[in-house]
Amino acid sequence: MKESQPIQDNINHNVEEEQEMNDNVKDEQNLETEENRQDEALQQEPQEQVNEDEAAGSAAEGGAALSGELAKLQAENEEYQQRLLRAQADFDNFRRRTLKEKEELGKYASAKLITELLPVIDNFERAISSAGESADTSSYAKGVEMIFRQLEGVLKAEGLTAMEAEGTPFNPEFHQAIMQVESEEYEEGIVVEVVQKGYLLKDKVLRPAMVKVSG
Repeated sequence: MKESQPIQDNINHNVEEEQEMNDNVKDEQNLETEENRQDEALQQEPQEQVNEDEAAGSAAEGGAALSGELAKLQAENEEYQQRLLRAQADFDNFRRRTLKEKEELGKYASAKLITELLPVIDNFERAISSAGESADTSSYAKGVEMIFRQLEGVLKAEGLTAMEAEGTPFNPEFHQAIMQVESEEYEEGIVVEVVQKGYLLKDKVLRPAMVKVSG
């Protein structure tokens, strides 16, 4: 029994040494693994920093582009508003000017006609002033007739024409019947006499003719 004790001690010692060696190996492996992890972390940190820097740069570029586009849109919007205000002001000025011209046109529409009638008035005044000086009534009547023709010419130039109603069928659009008479010369419904002349201004009835119509 005493001889077997050293052998057992040796075995135990060997087992302890082997266990210690295994522990040392495991420690070395763990240490190596930890170092590898640290190296990988150190290697990843620059790459992550690069990625963060690139992302920050892209965001900055995108923000600058967005700001530039926004400034461009704001400038265009301001320009369009200025154009709208100018167009509105021009339209208001045009409306006021047109209204003023319309009022002046209505106010002085007869200026041209009156200007053309002034010579007729002058001739009438001369005829009246000379009526008492001249004993020749035929000359006076001739002068008055000339003035009448002058007046008639002015009115005709403006589009005024007298209706030729006598002997034509009665037309209520052009004629105003004041009396119905018996007539051997005309059949029924014919204008036999014009009491007051009717006038057309171009193609519009200015005044219907007052007539007598055969019955």
